[in-house]
Amino acid sequence: MSLLDTTQQALESAMSGSMLRNTLLTNNLANVDTPGYQPEDVNFQSTLQSAIQSGSPVSQVSFQPYTEQQAVGADGNGVSPEQTQADLAQNGLLYETLTQIATQRESILESAMGMGQT
Repeated sequence: MSLLDTTQQALESAMSGSMLRNTLLTNNLANVDTPGYQPEDVNFQSTLQSAIQSGSPVSQVSFQPYTEQQAVGADGNGVSPEQTQADLAQNGLLYETLTQIATQRESILESAMGMGQT
C-alpha cells in the first residue's frame, strides 16, 4: 500500500512532466540560432489525463517528447523565441501552482498525523 493517494501521485507526475517541458523549452531557446533545428515539446497534461481516465497508475506514466515540424526562420529553424518564452512563463506558473498544492496537501497530512506539534 502506498502512503500517497492518487491525487498526490498525479501532482507529482504533473510536476515531473512540467520539469521535462521546462527542459525542452529551454533547449529550444538555446537552439534558436541553429539552422534547421525543430523545437521539441511534451503534452504531459493530456498524457496524465488519459492515464487517470483509463485507470492506469499515474505514478508509472511516461511522458514522451515530440518534435514540432515547422519553419519560422529562413534557415529552417522552427523556434519562435517569443512564443517559447511565453510557454516557459506559463509552464513556470503551472509548476509553481503544482508545488504549492502538493506542499499544502503534505502539510494537511502532517497536521492530521500530529507531526510538527509541540
